Amino acid sequence: MKLVPTNPMNRVLMTILIFEAICCGLAIPGMIQVADAPVGLAFGLGGTALLLCLAAAGTLRRPFGPVLGWIAQVACVALGFAVTMMFAVGAMFVLLYVISFVLGRRLEAAKTIG
Repeated sequence: MKLVPTNPMNRVLMTILIFEAICCGLAIPGMIQVADAPVGLAFGLGGTALLLCLAAAGTLRRPFGPVLGWIAQVACVALGFAVTMMFAVGAMFVLLYVISFVLGRRLEAAKTIG
């Protein structure tokens, strides 16, 4: 499940992952202040999700990049177990990611036909 490296939607997916990384980083204070999570746990969970998003964004055109992108989506939604609001935020990012991926597939299909 990946797009051709020259597909313009790769940049969109990369941008989504970068903004998702920012939100995962901002979830850290939310875990500490709102959910009363221990500081180490908050930094561990949020930092892992943040690094997954950045790694996926940086390697999106490589063979393992798209897999990291989907894992990052799961990690962002999974932060909802620490801070409930991240279920909604993660779901929005998953929706954006899926829509962009589907549009990228349609672009590839249109290029092969025409």
